[in-house]
Amino acid sequence: MSLTELLLRPVLGSPAKPLITHYDDKQGSRVELSVATTVNWAAKTANWLVDEFDVEPGDEVAVVLPSHWQTAGVLLGAWWCGARVVTETAGARVAFVAPGGASDAAATAVVSLHPMGLGLPAGSVPDGAMDYLTEARLSGDQFSPLFPVPGDTPALGSSTVDEVLAEARSRASGLGLSADDRVLSTVEWVGVEGILAGFLTPLAAGAHLVQVTDADPAKLASRREAERTTADLPS
Repeated sequence: MSLTELLLRPVLGSPAKPLITHYDDKQGSRVELSVATTVNWAAKTANWLVDEFDVEPGDEVAVVLPSHWQTAGVLLGAWWCGARVVTETAGARVAFVAPGGASDAAATAVVSLHPMGLGLPAGSVPDGAMDYLTEARLSGDQFSPLFPVPGDTPALGSSTVDEVLAEARSRASGLGLSADDRVLSTVEWVGVEGILAGFLTPLAAGAHLVQVTDADPAKLASRREAERTTADLPS
């Protein structure tokens, strides 16, 4: 079973439950994703990766993006079809980068990071690249892996599905996180460690992640109060 299925299976019974709330203090935006919406974006991404790039279990997909609600859909979609997520673009079958980002991958998908989910402005897609949001939103809302994703499939860096899940659960347990928690985090999802600590750890607990990107320290107290958070991720 894929890492995405293992992570999301415990929360699928509560599709309306908020799973990720994303604040971008630089943009002044707040976007909340329910379990159902998160699964929907992951499915669209997985379908797109398989249909457009023939991604199979073990293929490298580079994710070079900030902590953002769109990044969550990219990561979960990549793992759902069995991809090995890496954070260097060279050698990857496809790389997801922010606008202006560089890529040495075989194919490049630019993620707009627009707070309301709009694609890239007309004429701004670099030559040879693709507009992830515009393209992927046309893909199916449900996904079934074409191939099994065994636990020993590489999933994140050099770690397998089983190893990543075990480490994320161990970290969540060490922090005392549970499905009842609402977790505030300013951890950037940079590199393997950032993805593991900032994204996978709260998700492995089934907790509601309140992610603040480009955090304004003066606003964190009000974020905790407004979101009724119960824990902070160590930064």
